[in-house]
Amino acid sequence: MEEALVKHRRRGAALEAAVLDAAWAEIREHGYAALTVDAVAQRAGTSKPVLYRRWPGKAELARAAVEHALRQDPIPTPDTGSLRGDVIELLHLANQRRVGLAAHLMAHLGDFFRETGTSIASLRETAAAGQEDIMGKIVERAVERGEINPDKLSDRIARLPVDLFRLELLMTSHPVAEETIIEIVDTIYLPLITR
Repeated sequence: MEEALVKHRRRGAALEAAVLDAAWAEIREHGYAALTVDAVAQRAGTSKPVLYRRWPGKAELARAAVEHALRQDPIPTPDTGSLRGDVIELLHLANQRRVGLAAHLMAHLGDFFRETGTSIASLRETAAAGQEDIMGKIVERAVERGEINPDKLSDRIARLPVDLFRLELLMTSHPVAEETIIEIVDTIYLPLITR
């Protein structure tokens, strides 16, 4: 019997993924304030000492769980052949893959942000570390194709469509409407940066 248990014991990346999935599920269902190491350990089928060896406290575990959740469904860099097409496709993909996650971040992590003095932006920056800058790649290709005047670019202007999309999502807690996506791209962004 003990031999069977040892064969099924998770270690390393498999154990970490199970714990982070369990922690994210607990946050989604009960919020950060009600998150306990006991509940995560039980849900993950492991012990509290296993969690404390990796994460010294609730805040560190929650941060790791959110970062893990953000990395689970990466958004590919669109390549439609045009700046307009790429940006619209990126916003559509964000609508499909990030709205639910964003709603959970806003609804269930307020206590986390207050306790740690962090924000959604800092979580996103940490989770995005080492990943491709999708909007940066889209803009880089548009410059190479001659669609964008590079003299009009700054980091803030380059990421403007994504920032406006996030603002709309944060303000409404719903998927961003198609007409809003088109307005962001056609009425605001393209006139600002195209030749």
